[in-house]
Amino acid sequence: MLNKLGGIPLQPDSLSWLLTPKALKTELLSRITNATHSIYIAALYLEDDEAGREILAALMDAKQRNPELDIKVLVDFHRARRGLIGHKGDSGNYFMYRKVNEEAEYPIDILGVPVKSREFMGVLHLKGFIIDDAVIYSGASINNIYLHQADRYRFDRYHVLESAELARSMREMIQKYLAHDVAVSSLTQPKESEHLPSKAEVSSLKHRLSKAEYTYSQTKIGNRVTPLVGLGRKKNKLNKVIVSLVEGSEDALFICTPYFNPPYILVRALAKHLRKGKKIDIVVGDKTSNDFYIPPEEEFSTIGALPYMYEQSLRKFAKRQQWAIENGQLNIHLWKDGRNSFHLKGISADGKKHLITGSNLNPRAWALDLENGLLLQDESECWKKPFEDEQEHILEHTERLFHYSQIETLHNYPAPVRKLMKRIKRLKADFLLRRIL
Repeated sequence: MLNKLGGIPLQPDSLSWLLTPKALKTELLSRITNATHSIYIAALYLEDDEAGREILAALMDAKQRNPELDIKVLVDFHRARRGLIGHKGDSGNYFMYRKVNEEAEYPIDILGVPVKSREFMGVLHLKGFIIDDAVIYSGASINNIYLHQADRYRFDRYHVLESAELARSMREMIQKYLAHDVAVSSLTQPKESEHLPSKAEVSSLKHRLSKAEYTYSQTKIGNRVTPLVGLGRKKNKLNKVIVSLVEGSEDALFICTPYFNPPYILVRALAKHLRKGKKIDIVVGDKTSNDFYIPPEEEFSTIGALPYMYEQSLRKFAKRQQWAIENGQLNIHLWKDGRNSFHLKGISADGKKHLITGSNLNPRAWALDLENGLLLQDESECWKKPFEDEQEHILEHTERLFHYSQIETLHNYPAPVRKLMKRIKRLKADFLLRRIL
């Protein structure tokens, strides 16, 4: 499938790596400042904090300097209209968007995309900073921790692709399927005249998005990049490419995922890969490096059980594949760097095919969220060394797992976590939770 998959030709020097969140922020601000015709940003959220306000201010300044500049920011509708988890009262990032636009001489489009009628049922997980003829691709959203504004950071991957055709294709997909859809609403509307999408409009949007695709002038030879988008289980091209990457790998896979809860079809493909004598490296965050981890000394809330649930999923997988760990075929690397968190996604196959994506490689991403990714096929192997350097950088703060028993069991967890997880198991709700978390 992958060999027949068309892509956009990409020159060797048209791909570059940023490696750190601070480098992402610097590059993003520089590109915004020097933009000449368009800036399209797709992210889960643009937060009302120091980093978020700095990026938004840069966008507003760019628009004031050049009123003809086409600027569109797309974020998840539901995420923008609620406060942070645990925050009470009327809040949400859209208050900031509204205030900034009301004060601007030349407003910009900040759009909320309601992929589903409720946030837990699916979100806009589309990624990409499309500025003029370049695409900065990362799984990062925009806030202090993703851009390393203060002491803490959330580690992700950051790639810059210089390609007018790729940028055009990604812009046009947003224009065709999102920006002008009846269910997609402005998040800067005045409160007194605010119009929000109906349930029927949101429901019909899901069906339209399931048919979304990128169109582009393509080639099936040479170094190329293929933009992919997917929503839902049926006819999801992104999911099919992920499975094909695993099944078609001839030697080795390098996989990054922050939340270890792979869909069954992917688990089965990985196990089959190992049984054929091939190698897999999996880099996953330690539970303390999970976005939702709550240290034992702090007050516990239900959301804090998530890192432990993911850890038990990893332990189960490692136990089943302990034979492959022992003979060196399966290397599980746990990432931990102080109080920082891990958010990397993607797959590299045989050092020649590389998927950079925002997909978490879990049932939620594969069935509920609107996801995208970029498949890079390196036929000349000119990117082999830079990708190896990136992998070495990723592994810098990791510890290799030698036995599944190194992963804690329920017995070792804090009392509130044990109590909650026992209740979930007793109610047999773990199967459902794994599909939506």
